[in-house]
Amino acid sequence: MASAFEVQNVSFSYDAIPAICGLTLHIEAGERVALLGANGSGKSTLLRILDGLYFPSAGSVTFEGDALTVKRLQEDEFSLNFRRRVALVFQNPDVQLFNPTVFDEVAYGPLQLQWSREDVVRRVEETLQSMSIAHLRDRPPYRLSGGEKKRVALASVLVLDPEVLLLDEPTAALDPKNQSQVIDLMQQWKGTARTVITATHQLEIVEDIADRVYVLEAGTVIAEGTPSEVLSNPDLLLRANLIHAHRHSHGGVVHSHPHFHGHSRHEHEH
Repeated sequence: MASAFEVQNVSFSYDAIPAICGLTLHIEAGERVALLGANGSGKSTLLRILDGLYFPSAGSVTFEGDALTVKRLQEDEFSLNFRRRVALVFQNPDVQLFNPTVFDEVAYGPLQLQWSREDVVRRVEETLQSMSIAHLRDRPPYRLSGGEKKRVALASVLVLDPEVLLLDEPTAALDPKNQSQVIDLMQQWKGTARTVITATHQLEIVEDIADRVYVLEAGTVIAEGTPSEVLSNPDLLLRANLIHAHRHSHGGVVHSHPHFHGHSRHEHEH
């Protein structure tokens, strides 16, 4: 497979506070990859670097062999092509939603890319239907529930049919029904040409949304493998602060019980 992203020894800081520290990874075109880590591990920052919103203080990032630099993204042709093909959905949809109605929100991207009015209307209507939010088309986004906002934010990028989707905690703060709907949508992309990179700390969804996992801790990669390899390694998950250990005394013998934070997995180690 062709390489989508190559990240080599990248570092990035916020006001001299390190967020990414010498991080290296590669992502192939068409892969579904999870960036797994606790809060503060650098997942969101890495997604913004992959989206060309932040630029590393050290190291390099390439997309299909092209360097993602300030200078390169100031070139209109490259920038327009990159923005059309790569899309980021933020963890907090309120960051992303600013138009007066849901229809306007979903139409915003195509209008910026100067699609014809007919194409915009057709594609927006198709996307609203596919995301089960057509009934919200005339509602202001700020009046929507958290789950509805999340689906509108997804629709606002899916309308462009991007080749690469960067998803920051796509199921966070959703009720079980809305969480299932988002996971079902993500499962539909398995086996397609679309590259999907998802940042999450929810262990219970990893096997559904990814074929390969990078585990992040303190801004660097500490492990890489398949979902089953990563999830079956309690020592790794404890180190990455993705599960917590309870210690119990039974008959004078202390046992350590690592527990997944997710509601559907429990590992017990004696």
